[in-house]
Amino acid sequence: MVVGAAAANAQEGDGSAGQRLFQQRCGTCHQIATPRNGIGPNLQGVVGRAAGSVEGFNYSPSLRNSGITWGPETLETFLVNPGAMVRGTRMTQRFNKADERDAIIKFLATR
Repeated sequence: MVVGAAAANAQEGDGSAGQRLFQQRCGTCHQIATPRNGIGPNLQGVVGRAAGSVEGFNYSPSLRNSGITWGPETLETFLVNPGAMVRGTRMTQRFNKADERDAIIKFLATR
């Protein structure tokens, strides 16, 4: 599936669009189906969790000490430009399209 098509489904309220986008854009680094860390920390239960708190993952000091609690608003800001929100973070992936960010955040909130 093309990312643009997935984004269009997200606008239509297709709950699987967020899952597809997560797999396409985030799945290389982050796990959601298992509590295993990869290149990035696992994202099970990320909404409501303190940033930098997954046991066993080597976070950048800036993210670990950021004081952020992940919620829809903080995830939205972070996904637009992680380095602008947390200078020194190792996360470099940006999500420029608001509908894609929204679909991914809604998906993460269900996990």
